[in-house]
Amino acid sequence: MKPPSLPMVYLVDDEEVVRDALSWLLRSRRLLSEGFGSAEAFESMLDALPRQGRDWPSAPSCLLLDVRMPGMSGLALFERLIERGLLQTLPVVFLTGHGDVPTAVAAVKQGAYDFVEKPFSDNALVDRVEQALAVSAAAIEARDQHAALGQRVGELTEREREVMQLVVQGLPNKLIADQLNISVRTVEVHRARVFEKMDVKSAVELSNLLRGAGTSA
Repeated sequence: MKPPSLPMVYLVDDEEVVRDALSWLLRSRRLLSEGFGSAEAFESMLDALPRQGRDWPSAPSCLLLDVRMPGMSGLALFERLIERGLLQTLPVVFLTGHGDVPTAVAAVKQGAYDFVEKPFSDNALVDRVEQALAVSAAAIEARDQHAALGQRVGELTEREREVMQLVVQGLPNKLIADQLNISVRTVEVHRARVFEKMDVKSAVELSNLLRGAGTSA
């Protein structure tokens, strides 16, 4: 079993004094953070991840992102995160000036978690960060469970997949045997192997497992 990973807050703001202040604030609430001085620097970190970051982040994470920065804007980086499919596991909280509020509102409609207007209340900001981390934790757990289930399904033989498909449709062993032109005893053997590989004890549990993960038999 791998050790639990600690939550991480990523800070992307071109002003070092802002990053330092945010880092100190988060430490005061026992939260780790990592700062980036530009959107380009953060994207470079993503580009360096193995497998294009498909399994990243592995720990609850969120991104505090300044809207207006030299070079790539916060909004442009946000669009890249949408393309990478990271908004569920990496909720984005925009840091905005008053003039950028309409832009931040539009980003929330596109899937950003929230925005906080500068100057912000320290407690209110960290509260939102902790809520975003909870959302990230749930999304990571769902992603990992889906991946684990997909791996289990991938370990089934073709015949076991066929039996599983008919089991979740509610067919009894006799009808499954007739449909696949095999013996009832063979169906029983395949059914038992499916239950063992999928780590379930009943057809109902198997059906609920596949339905809950959005995985077809």
